[in-house]
Amino acid sequence: MQRDQMSPIQEGLLDSEQWEEHQKQEFLRTAQDTAKWTLELIRPSVLTRPGMRKQIRGTAYLDGLRGFAAMIVYWHHHQLWPRELASSIFEQAWGFRDEFFFSTLPGVRTFFAGGHFAVAVFFIISGYVLSAKPLALIYAGEHVKLGDNLASALFRRWLRLYIPLIFISFLYITSWHLFGIWTRTPIHKANYREELWNWYIELKNFSFVFRTGGDGWMLSFQFHAWSIPVDFRGSILIYTALLAFSRITRNARLWCEVGLIFYFMYIVDGYFGSMFVAGMLLCELNLLSKANNLPSFFYKLSPYKNLIFYTLFLISLFLSGVPSFSQDIEELRKARGWYYLSFLKPQAAFDFKWFYLFWAALFLVASIPHISWLKAFFESSFNQYLGRISFALYLIHGPVLWTLGDRLYQAVGWYREENLINTPSWINIFPLSQRGPLGLEISFLAPHLILLPLTLWLAEVATKLLDEPSVRFSQWAYQRVLPSED
Repeated sequence: MQRDQMSPIQEGLLDSEQWEEHQKQEFLRTAQDTAKWTLELIRPSVLTRPGMRKQIRGTAYLDGLRGFAAMIVYWHHHQLWPRELASSIFEQAWGFRDEFFFSTLPGVRTFFAGGHFAVAVFFIISGYVLSAKPLALIYAGEHVKLGDNLASALFRRWLRLYIPLIFISFLYITSWHLFGIWTRTPIHKANYREELWNWYIELKNFSFVFRTGGDGWMLSFQFHAWSIPVDFRGSILIYTALLAFSRITRNARLWCEVGLIFYFMYIVDGYFGSMFVAGMLLCELNLLSKANNLPSFFYKLSPYKNLIFYTLFLISLFLSGVPSFSQDIEELRKARGWYYLSFLKPQAAFDFKWFYLFWAALFLVASIPHISWLKAFFESSFNQYLGRISFALYLIHGPVLWTLGDRLYQAVGWYREENLINTPSWINIFPLSQRGPLGLEISFLAPHLILLPLTLWLAEVATKLLDEPSVRFSQWAYQRVLPSED
């Protein structure tokens, strides 16, 4: 049979024009997916079309409280940065040296200089959240599942806390040399290689949470992150306590928790331990309340519930503004309204502010679910949004403040001597008056028209790009090292 009478030879995909079309379609699909992912990454939540609001979880107020506390940290650090004497005013009592400022009024000062109070709130919330699932398993008698839960949580905790810090701090120190950015603190190394080595040295010391000396407790390039290793130590304490108390009776466990709180605050200088265990205690009491299984004396207080929790909330507002500029207890006794309170300080507490902030944070977290309007405030959409980005906001607001923030403050008239040497071109570009209430001057508020939305946006990007993936990565890593079920 002749060739021209045979059926046409079928060309393979690689030998036809279909392959070029296939490649083109694959490229377009990849480009579309990349563009969609990038748009989703950089698009602020406020520009997305709101859908039906999800049902509020019972502990959603804790997410909102965490987010609001992160905003207080942001505001506190911005208040202190441009003013040379700010800490000596904001962190003193109202009327110190016969100076009376609205921003230093009891209760009000917390919103201007409440950063340490916010950290205390973080620790109590962490103790609560870390305990919720394990305690539920304990009361369900699921001790095997409890072991699995604690093993997984402990494996993932360090990764979840440190991965975002590692990447954000790396990008921050890289920006100094890549873009030639000067910052007031810390002093930059001579070249990028030395900067990377210093970054590694500081970070690896910072990662060891059981260190007993040296200066490794704080990063020079991210000193606001000092609470992260403390958080990890508190997490280990909670996991250990949950396991140790898992098989004892309800009352014995409650008394052991109270005993640990007392030990860490009154016997040794371990304020963070008291805060974490207090969160665990609140969590267990709430679980018992839902099951109508509280110790009997709690029900005797039920008729006075509103009075008790409103009183705790007001006490919290006052204690949250404890003067903390000095660690000398005699200075506290000179402060208006603090003389008699100063005698409550335990002998073991070296830095007395943490004693008062412990009670302030405990009373606040305890009272919120029993004060309807306050609980609704922290369940609001904006506070829930802040809660979602709170960890990234905590990490990202410092680099924004020390770079762009420093320059915008200079532009409106807030500058220091080192700015005259290193960034003179930014000084008084758009000078504004510094008159007005302390902490609310127009020249101070104006830069936040740029800084606040930018910081929130960057925190949202960091949440999508680093924080949430670090949670997924730690879960994936744990699953990868588990034995197969075959």
